[in-house]
Amino acid sequence: MPATALLWFRRDLRLADNPALVRALEVCERVIPVYIHAPDEEAPWQPGAASRWWLHHSLAALDSALRGLGSGLVIAAGESLAELQRLARLTGATHCFWNRLYDPALVPRDTRIKQALHADGMRCEGFNAGLLFEPWDLATGNREPYRVFTPFWRRCQSELPAREPHAAPSALPPLPHRIDGLSVQALGLPPCIRWDAGLAAAWQPGEAPALAKAEAFLRTEAADYPERRDRPGEAGTSHLSPHLHFGEIGPRQLVSIARQTGDSKGSDAFLRELGWREFAHHLLYHFPHTPQAPLDDRFAGFPWRSEGTEALLGAWQRGRTGIPLVDAGMRELWETGWMHNRARMVAASLLTKNLQIPWQLGARWFWDTLVDADLANNTLGWQWTAGCGADAAPYFRVFSPVRQGERFDPDGTYVRRWCPELGAVPRTHIHQPWTAPADILAASGLSLGRDYPLPIVDLAESRRAALAAWESIRG
Repeated sequence: MPATALLWFRRDLRLADNPALVRALEVCERVIPVYIHAPDEEAPWQPGAASRWWLHHSLAALDSALRGLGSGLVIAAGESLAELQRLARLTGATHCFWNRLYDPALVPRDTRIKQALHADGMRCEGFNAGLLFEPWDLATGNREPYRVFTPFWRRCQSELPAREPHAAPSALPPLPHRIDGLSVQALGLPPCIRWDAGLAAAWQPGEAPALAKAEAFLRTEAADYPERRDRPGEAGTSHLSPHLHFGEIGPRQLVSIARQTGDSKGSDAFLRELGWREFAHHLLYHFPHTPQAPLDDRFAGFPWRSEGTEALLGAWQRGRTGIPLVDAGMRELWETGWMHNRARMVAASLLTKNLQIPWQLGARWFWDTLVDADLANNTLGWQWTAGCGADAAPYFRVFSPVRQGERFDPDGTYVRRWCPELGAVPRTHIHQPWTAPADILAASGLSLGRDYPLPIVDLAESRRAALAAWESIRG
């Protein structure tokens, strides 16, 4: 009987540079691609609504690509171990291959599954497809995890993998005819109430679009990346983050493409951002408590706001804070499932510093609304902005949304797009319309408090309060 492998897809939804697929084809005559929907096994961080939308379309794209090579995706739902064992009995599979995940809930789960399948007599192997380095392979001179980005990235750069990514196979063994799986639609991933039109207009999930986007960006636009990446009103970033999260493209592929561009300044700046993603996964693996608790223990006693949180949080979520740059970012997030990184930092700073609302509430909102919601990146970003994570500034940084807007959106292009009620406000007041004289507001057709909200917080006063709160715990 020919050797048969179950190829367990998770967040590696691609055929190129997929080490588990490469290994399966090396040692087995039959390879059965499998996806098992088991969101409860990721608790308390089951995929949010925007992530489920992306997953639906990414699985459909993967199944189509597999069918084009003569195979197909066997979809199941239920407990992962039980489904793998059922499929092994059904097909006579003797091997199971997968690419590793590093989330706190999934590391022990995968260990248990590997032990159970070994006990059943199956051969199991896991591989690194999602990172440049395994989180346990890099350590400081004291053999401790890195907690500062710069030395971490310097070490990564000195050891970046030199090998070229594996090409996708040109054909795959056909599926055994006796396997019946679920359809992608049967998983019920898209929303019942169709709020996803903005996502569909903004994104095309799948491996082929991911590779095309990476090629186009790195070969034609990366040269301007260092100057344009901080300007939310311009198309200056790659928009590859959701494709990376779902494994539709891998970091080794991006390194390879970037090295071929011939523009070292642009590619170096892009790879540095890839390094921050690597750093986020390094931290999450070594400090698995951080999605819900601060890395800096002093913040366990931070005096967060205790009253009036619900109304303020709701205004922030809806993009109704009266602070234009923040509102533009939050509305972009709701419409497209994505927000420019500069706007993310400013919005997170307003929530945690000016409003003194716990960062965990903001992290949860991003988790449910971002198509690129990634536990490692989300945790790093929120803890960095709140000041309680690794590599925080030596001082308690409170972003000024007005100064940030004037610097990075000087003409108000970004604000006008997402807050059209401010469209006629002149650039001198676009980032702080509450300071505009009455005649300018009237000429702009804007009535504050009616057409656009007044600020829900005094920026200067709340900045002083945030710094005082920091002084109370800094020790």
